[in-house]
Amino acid sequence: MALLGDKEFFKGIGEIKYEGKNSDNPMAFKFYNPDQVVAGKTMREHFKFAVAYWHTLCGTGGDPFGPGTKVFPWSTASDPIKAAEDKADAAFEFITKMGFDYYCFHDHDLVDEGATLAESEKRVQKTVEYLKQKQEASGVKLLWGTANCFSNPRYMNGAASNPNFDVVARAGAQIKIALDATIALGGENYVFWGGREGYMSLLNTDMKLEQDNIGRFLNMAKDYARSQGFKGVFFIEPKPMEPTKHQYDFDAATSINSLRAYGLENDFKLNIEVNHATLAQHTFQHELQVAANAGMLGSIDANRGDYQNGWDTDQFPNNVMETAEAMLVFLKSGGLQGGGVNFDAKTRRNSTDLEDIFHAHIGGADTFARALLIANAVLENSPYQSLLDNRYSSFAKGKGSEFAQGKLSLMDLYDYAGKNGEPEQISGKQELFENILNQYS
Repeated sequence: MALLGDKEFFKGIGEIKYEGKNSDNPMAFKFYNPDQVVAGKTMREHFKFAVAYWHTLCGTGGDPFGPGTKVFPWSTASDPIKAAEDKADAAFEFITKMGFDYYCFHDHDLVDEGATLAESEKRVQKTVEYLKQKQEASGVKLLWGTANCFSNPRYMNGAASNPNFDVVARAGAQIKIALDATIALGGENYVFWGGREGYMSLLNTDMKLEQDNIGRFLNMAKDYARSQGFKGVFFIEPKPMEPTKHQYDFDAATSINSLRAYGLENDFKLNIEVNHATLAQHTFQHELQVAANAGMLGSIDANRGDYQNGWDTDQFPNNVMETAEAMLVFLKSGGLQGGGVNFDAKTRRNSTDLEDIFHAHIGGADTFARALLIANAVLENSPYQSLLDNRYSSFAKGKGSEFAQGKLSLMDLYDYAGKNGEPEQISGKQELFENILNQYS
């Protein structure tokens, strides 16, 4: 039963159920069956789907060329606390009707920022108390919280990387409040997204100082949260550009290196976003694999970009084949460490009906579920893994095995190559691998 507030915002829409791929009901899941067991876990456990407060409840369709096109019925109150409560009512009605278990937020997605830091903190605290009631009544949980330290003009030159210490301190205070809110709501994780932590020109930038300051800042935030009893995982969300020309958390590899450089690798993992991966000229699956190789595959922002558009369009995922490749990495690496799959995606500017929000999330969940089923079938029923193992079989025996175990020197390689002659040319069989994936889709 959906949890309602004083009034129903999504009228005429009931709980979204799984009806199978042959259903023609647009308000039903075709592939996402939360109780279906795949590779030892239910889909619900694999994905931990979360609704993103900022897009679903706050995204009114504005873009760089025009204002929003959507007026939400939960955004009409003039009093900021009443508006925050209306938004929470709408959020929990939507989440429970979707049958999801989680949500996530930036601090000022929940309630508008006040004129002073003290006023902002008071507003957040009041809203948190209301959200506690909503969580208790519904069973919905907080996947993670974060702070918006990029939208306010004070952060035009960054937050932790800002050249003005006063701004760095203000960012620290804001993140302290956001951490308190996350902890109070039982948040399972906390995310740092450096929306403007980078530079536009090296001419006016001390890169080393800025990066060192970010490292100091993250350690302070981590230490504070741990002192308050926070047991969850901290996530860094890589992004290569936009709004800054070059951001310090450019991609998974860059972010992992930074975490290690500042001694944060034991407390932090990565939150990988699909659209950020493609903006970095990588694939989603590449970024997942880099994070998994480092033991830092923590969480996922599920969306996609537009292939003809070079900016962060945050569209809902619908490319089954690309997602299936990502789910191969997901399953082979044992899934996510602490996080879940949150829909950091927004309905299009011209999708102005409230029911469109349901269609979008249904499609996104079905895309991930269908991709998971395909990946699992490939791993269980096809020759995929044996073909992959065979491609690297030379490292499982003889001198190749000794090399893999670190037992050979460069002179050993020299001697072996001299005796072995010209290596055999061995096909990579890429087309066969692609055909196998296609066969199970």
